Amino acid sequence: MSTAATRPADQDHLWSVDEHLEDILTTVRPLEPIELQLLDAQGCVLVEDVTVPVSLPPFDNSSMDGYAVRVADVAGASEEFPAALEVIGDVAAGQAEPLHVGPGQAARIMTGAPLPPGAETVVPVEWTDGGLGEGPVTGMRARSLAPEGARGEVQVYRPAEARAHVRAKGSDVKAGDRALEAGTVLGPSQIALLAAIGRGTVRVRPRPRVVVVSTGSELVQPGEALGSGQIYDSNSFALTAAARDAGAIAYRVGAVADDAETLRSTIEDQLVRADLMVTTGGVSVGAYDVVKEALSHVGDEDEAGSGVEFRKLAMQPGKPQGFGSIGPDHTPLLALPGNPVSSYVSFELFARPAIRTLMGLEDVHRPRTTATLTADKALTSPKGRRQFLRGTYADGEVRPVGGAGSHLIAALAHADALIVVPEDVESVEPGSEIEVVLLG
Repeated sequence: MSTAATRPADQDHLWSVDEHLEDILTTVRPLEPIELQLLDAQGCVLVEDVTVPVSLPPFDNSSMDGYAVRVADVAGASEEFPAALEVIGDVAAGQAEPLHVGPGQAARIMTGAPLPPGAETVVPVEWTDGGLGEGPVTGMRARSLAPEGARGEVQVYRPAEARAHVRAKGSDVKAGDRALEAGTVLGPSQIALLAAIGRGTVRVRPRPRVVVVSTGSELVQPGEALGSGQIYDSNSFALTAAARDAGAIAYRVGAVADDAETLRSTIEDQLVRADLMVTTGGVSVGAYDVVKEALSHVGDEDEAGSGVEFRKLAMQPGKPQGFGSIGPDHTPLLALPGNPVSSYVSFELFARPAIRTLMGLEDVHRPRTTATLTADKALTSPKGRRQFLRGTYADGEVRPVGGAGSHLIAALAHADALIVVPEDVESVEPGSEIEVVLLG
């Protein structure tokens, strides 16, 4: 249950951004670890160190197509005086019983094949006649080796140092080394390493399941015709994409009409697949703000009312917010404003950290930096409110994009940063240093 549910409600209390975020992050807990197949674990966070059971590579192997030889047999070799060696056979990758290379002998070897006993180095095929008796192999002839299984003689035209073109056993990682640390997010390269050391499954915190529900009788789905007074539902698409970007498995629920019973039923139906619920719209003070009404009846009949508290925050955009937990499993729920910019900014500040916390990550916040404000005029901000303006950031400078209106979604599409104007600042002059949240 949200810690908010234990506090007496104070409709006049103005919460700070930091207070609201702290309440969320002290309530939300990382998901319980599970064992997953490698590809199912992509994007998840390891909960334990992974130790290497077998060295990589597990044996000395060739990094080139060529011939495995003894160093002494090719010492002093040149184009004028090549070393003539007996080819005793082929060594291919995966070959179970490698040949033994003795004095005056060579084994034709493929990239990745184990260095055979007796051999000390590998001469690339380009340093030989390829077993064809036609001089050094060059250009396309580098692929024209003697037919597989051919015996006979190969001419070597250059000497090779010991273990040249040989990948040593354990040169990547050694048995007993720590391959990956707990807390690592598993991407393609980490999954490749796990597969290479023989791990078929791994213990991780699963990606959280986030259900996004937008509300409003005026909302129409993209692709449909707009009627009088209607607008397209962009919030559910924006927040679902943002949840996926944060690392979640996100489900979008199409716009729900302004009817408390319909919304309540929709949310209850979606709880079965939600580790976090996010609603947008219907949280301000108004006759049709049905989210408050609907959430007061969600979940078990044994629940003593709603665990969601609706608040006013000292921020712009995004003053009205709701947070708490609902249903028998006390699923956390964030109720965000309906204006597109308010909704997205609120998601970045509150929902994204909640998702990253569910994943079990240490750093749950977007990176922040200080930048020089580049603008045609001073920025103004309401006293007592922390304002978040859209901007573009590059090379230590940030420039505002669009105005302060919470409906200006076109400007949001071109922004890669949020400009943060503190509560006690009412004006920021061009050239001033200012904090920015990096969204890219």
